[in-house]
Amino acid sequence: MGLLSILRKLKSAPDQEVRILLLGLDNAGKTTLLKQLASEDISHITPTQGFNIKSVQSQGFKLNVWDIGGQRKIRPYWRNYFENTDILIYVIDSADRKRFEETGQELAELLEEEKLSCVPVLIFANKQDLLTAAPASEIAEGLNLHTIRDRVWQIQSCSALTGEGVQDGINWVCKNVSAKKK
Repeated sequence: MGLLSILRKLKSAPDQEVRILLLGLDNAGKTTLLKQLASEDISHITPTQGFNIKSVQSQGFKLNVWDIGGQRKIRPYWRNYFENTDILIYVIDSADRKRFEETGQELAELLEEEKLSCVPVLIFANKQDLLTAAPASEIAEGLNLHTIRDRVWQIQSCSALTGEGVQDGINWVCKNVSAKKK
């Protein structure tokens, strides 16, 4: 099932817009994930220095996915994109265990942001195609995700490179956007 068929399912009002914010540390796989969603070539990805946005329209429905760079010097600017976010997707490099503490701190700060309060969050445990990847359950436990009480959340194993697990995450996003928009 492609992105357009997901959008058709999600559509409940003409010209409805959904704003998705795609965040995570640098090299987590955000841009690869975005290109995978848009069915674009993922063979040449360069680090995002600012942001990428993909807008997809289908039968009066518009999905805007904002992919913001994750380098340390760019992260303070993330807050400029919080306004009117419908879904937060946070991407974690599951194989980069040395940065789990850093990525956990960034996620915790995002969850404290007033403009993101009650916004559903999908955590993609990316790079599951690598042998050194931590399973999503281990990441969830390490980040204490079970303590999140102010919003719906989901952690999803995936590989942006192969596409495995990405569709399951997008199905969750669509379900929760539909619920939020009603």
